[in-house]
Amino acid sequence: MPTPPKSAACPCGGASYASCCGPYIAGDAVPPTAETLMRSRYTAFTLRDEAYLRATWHASTCPADALFADEEKVHWLGLEVKSALRLRQRKAESADQAEEIYRDSVEFVARYKVNGRAHRLHEVSRFVREADQRGDGALRWFYLDGSFPE
Repeated sequence: MPTPPKSAACPCGGASYASCCGPYIAGDAVPPTAETLMRSRYTAFTLRDEAYLRATWHASTCPADALFADEEKVHWLGLEVKSALRLRQRKAESADQAEEIYRDSVEFVARYKVNGRAHRLHEVSRFVREADQRGDGALRWFYLDGSFPE
């Protein structure tokens, strides 16, 4: 899987790959917001980085099948974030202890070509922030699922 040069613009539309999504995909940093995670996941799609996509996908909704087909030739053209919404809920587990649950949604449009034909993906993605059960237990954002307006 090719990685953009450090000075190259980030596929998500950010500054350089090295100062935008690169540290998240390399595992050197954790995306601090759902929007940042969504942008890094878009970049991972452009790089066909299945390992990163699976690591950031909530275990309850992550597909078992391969995410990419070898014969699939997708050329990603750009990303436009339409909106990001944070919802914070307080879930009481007992009288003296409460757990905060963070949920975000990010609406975006991703443009791409398959075999020279242009397409656009308009999605409202849902994210949840919780302890990483597959790693060190630290709080992290995970992609949960998405809906497709229109």
